[in-house]
Formats: sequence, C-alpha cells, structure tokens
Amino acid sequence: MVLWGIFLGSFLIGFSGAMMPGPMLGVTIDGSLKKGWTAGPLTVLGHGMLEFTLIAVMLFGLKDFFNNPTVAGFIGVFGGAFLAWMGYGMIKSGIKKSVTLNNQKADNSAGMGNLVLAGALVSVTNPYFIIWWASTGMESIRQSYASGLIGVLAFFAGHILSDFVWYSAISVAFSRGKKLISDTVYCRIVLLLGIFITGFSVYFIVSGWKMLW
Repeated sequence: MVLWGIFLGSFLIGFSGAMMPGPMLGVTIDGSLKKGWTAGPLTVLGHGMLEFTLIAVMLFGLKDFFNNPTVAGFIGVFGGAFLAWMGYGMIKSGIKKSVTLNNQKADNSAGMGNLVLAGALVSVTNPYFIIWWASTGMESIRQSYASGLIGVLAFFAGHILSDFVWYSAISVAFSRGKKLISDTVYCRIVLLLGIFITGFSVYFIVSGWKMLW
C-alpha cells in the first residue's frame, strides 16, 4: 500500500509540471502536426531519460546529504512552498481560464528531427524544470527513499506516467487536425489538480518543519 501511495501521489503531482504550457508542450504540438501521434511518447522518452539520470545522481551522489535532518527539513519546507506556489498558480489560471492549448508551437523545433533529443534538450534548458527538481522533486525522492530503491522506482514510474498520459493525449488530439481537449475542459482539469497539489504541499511543509524542530 505504501508503494501504491508513492506511485499515485507522484502521478498526480507530476501533472503540475506536465500540464502547464511551456517549451515541451510546444515541441509536442509542433511534432504532432508534422509527424503524428508518436510525437508525444517520443518527446516524453527523451524527457524521461534525462529525469532518470537526474534521479540516479541525486540518489547515489547525495544520499548522505538527504539523510541530514536539517538539510532534509529545509528541502521539505522549500519544496512544499514551491509546490504551494505552483498549486496557487494552477488554481488561479483555472478560475480565470487564462491557460490555453492554442499558440504553443515551438519556434525552434522545426529543425529537430529527433524528438527524443528535443524532449531532453527543452527540459534541461528550462529553468522551471531545474527549480522543480531542486525543490519538490528532491523532497519527493527523499521521502520515496524511505521505502528503499523500490520506493524511488515507484515514484519515477508514477511521475513519468503522468507525462506520458498528458503528452500522448495532446499528440493524438493535434495529429488529428483538431483539439479533442477543449480549453474549457483543460482549465477545469488544471483547477482540480491545483487544489490537490496545494493540499499536498502542506504535507511537505509540515514534514520539513518537524525535522527542523
């Protein structure tokens, strides 16, 4: 049950980054219009390879760092605060209907024939990606590691599955020449996930605070 909890929590939190407009969404839409529905899975593959490498570096290179209660506490509070900020932004965007799937084509993706490489490149050059992993991602890994390597694998599986589900849906929709996901539905999904993510941020902050005191 613990592993399923890690998997499900990671899956839902993963949408906090996957669903918000950005360069990876642009690459996926642009690739879908040119190469069909496989653009989403291929882009996520490159993105996932980068994340798997990043998790391995964090886990094996910074294991002692994670085990320090003070450090872990600060990571928990900072990661929770960043997650709360993300959740607030999603709730605000969902209510005001200020997010859209329109006009997300990537200007620099036309020459990228290899969508796997494109998925990795637009991730590693995205400051939002770096901040997410330095805060929320790091705290998620630290908590997952309490269940051992299998816990970390459950976290990664849930996290990458959220990317796969969302970007596959986008690529299928746009490869058919029209949006199967309306902006109204999109905003409602963003709003609901924003509420969940804000609630989950409280858990991170409380856990981190207890370690500091």
